[in-house]
Amino acid sequence: MGRRRHVDEVVRAAGGVVWRRGPAGIEILLVHRPKYDDWSLPKGKLDPGETSEAAALREVEEETGLRCSLGEELPPVTYTDRHGRAKVVRYWAMQPKSGRFRPNDEVDEVRWVTPGGAGALLTYGRDREVTGSLAV
Repeated sequence: MGRRRHVDEVVRAAGGVVWRRGPAGIEILLVHRPKYDDWSLPKGKLDPGETSEAAALREVEEETGLRCSLGEELPPVTYTDRHGRAKVVRYWAMQPKSGRFRPNDEVDEVRWVTPGGAGALLTYGRDREVTGSLAV
């Protein structure tokens, strides 16, 4: 019975599409997660009692070292995680205000790429959909 309840839970997460204006135009920040050997957007699960907005800002800072300002909310993504649970991720456009990346356990590399470069580098189609919805 406990297992069934676990599978029926919806996992709630939040993250950001961090962007800046670079020499060649808009650039989006992607993260490499060594545990999964994938390129993704910074995101993570909500802590108990935490709002999605607060979680998005916290996760981006934890994974990238960047403190960001929250912009417009982007379309959410829903999928089934590796454990068979429904996962809903809410994303916001974000711009960096301060900070610097330092490799950590979750993220060993970040890259600033053009939107087209993001589409080519991102591992998951759902992340490409999110970056494609960024209107700046």
